[in-house]
Amino acid sequence: MSKKKFENLPVVNGYAAGIDVGSRSHYVAIGQDPEKDVCEFGVYSTDHQKMVDYLKEHQIKTIAMESTGSYWQSLFTKLQNEGFEVWLVSGHQTRNVRAKTDVKDCIWIQKLHSLGLLRGCFLPDTPTSRLRNLYRHRLFLIEESARMSNKMQAALRLMNFRLDVVVSDITGKTGIRILTAILEGETEGIKLAQLADARVKKSKEEIASALIGEVDQELLHELRDCYQLYLSYQEKIKVADEKIAGLLDGFTDNTVIESGTQITKKQTKGKNQPKFDLPALSYKLFGTDLFAIDCISSSTVLTLICEIGTGIYKFQSAKQFTSYLRLAPNNRVSGNKVISSRTPKGTNRLALALRNAANTIDRLKEGTLTSFFKRIAYKKGRGAAITATARKLAVIIWNMVVKKEPFNPIDNTLYQEMIKARKIASIKKTMQKMGITAQHLELDSGS
Repeated sequence: MSKKKFENLPVVNGYAAGIDVGSRSHYVAIGQDPEKDVCEFGVYSTDHQKMVDYLKEHQIKTIAMESTGSYWQSLFTKLQNEGFEVWLVSGHQTRNVRAKTDVKDCIWIQKLHSLGLLRGCFLPDTPTSRLRNLYRHRLFLIEESARMSNKMQAALRLMNFRLDVVVSDITGKTGIRILTAILEGETEGIKLAQLADARVKKSKEEIASALIGEVDQELLHELRDCYQLYLSYQEKIKVADEKIAGLLDGFTDNTVIESGTQITKKQTKGKNQPKFDLPALSYKLFGTDLFAIDCISSSTVLTLICEIGTGIYKFQSAKQFTSYLRLAPNNRVSGNKVISSRTPKGTNRLALALRNAANTIDRLKEGTLTSFFKRIAYKKGRGAAITATARKLAVIIWNMVVKKEPFNPIDNTLYQEMIKARKIASIKKTMQKMGITAQHLELDSGS
């Protein structure tokens, strides 16, 4: 029996190159000969231009590179602007089980790409990329602002000014007033208590007792620095919001909402909630009212716009969309049995936003989504219910945006009847499988 040659596959991409991206240098392979077909280039702009000239000299038309941190981004943009077809692929596809070197890696990527064995990653368009950069910077500012708030709370606690006990948020209206007074030298609890807003539930006497502390100059210095940084971060967040709103306005200038269109309005009182009219802007962008979904908030919609944007139309089905978000079950089958169906690990920001939205759904009024969440939580636990509900939200969003299907959930009573009918059918199937009849059940009940 002759030996089979499994690598005699047809070449799909004849003029293909593979690039192993690094922090200090990039290795480019245009063939499979390590001596003749591999060239190393630096990471500066002049080196990128040399790489472009080298690739054009060898008539390369399509290029595959591995997604490695943020080192690929500038090179990817340069190659795209020069007219190359560039594929960004994940490390799971390009993993080589043989000895690992930069030269072998780029040759392996070139081989896989030539044979058509690679799939490109999802990348947003240029306008969405600009929004994504601003949005992620905004998230960083919010995180740093929260860190400063925690440090202020710790400094006050160490001086025994227990502001965190009597107010829910030390950076709220009452907290800022009292913080400012302490930094200006006021330490009497009675006078500080008078600054509390009338809506604070604690009495003035309890607030005064909580604000009798001992001033420490070093901790006071730390408190002042953290407070100033907190105010600075809050101002930067406002500037980021203005820039995001400006970009969104530019994208939707030519879109007009028809008169009589009802757009759902939701609460936007939180400190870190966007202050611009996000419901109207999202309706102009997608042509549907995403805020009509029960647990969807401004932060969820803003994450969708800035992370995916109009790139959602690239996904051919809701299954592809949920798979990209890593919310779909990853069924692993062996011997015709499912040995695992856990969702793949990942840090997709939109998936995290959908999980956060799903985590709050049981606090809302009874509805189809709430009933679904509680049913899964009862069977498999809260973690599984969050993932399943987040996947359902992703499917609803895809159908609303791509298919233009408005959110119109079935009545909760009808939903319960459907679940009941499904349960009865399951019981009947089990009875038939085990040979149980109605007479058996009557005998059991009589005994």
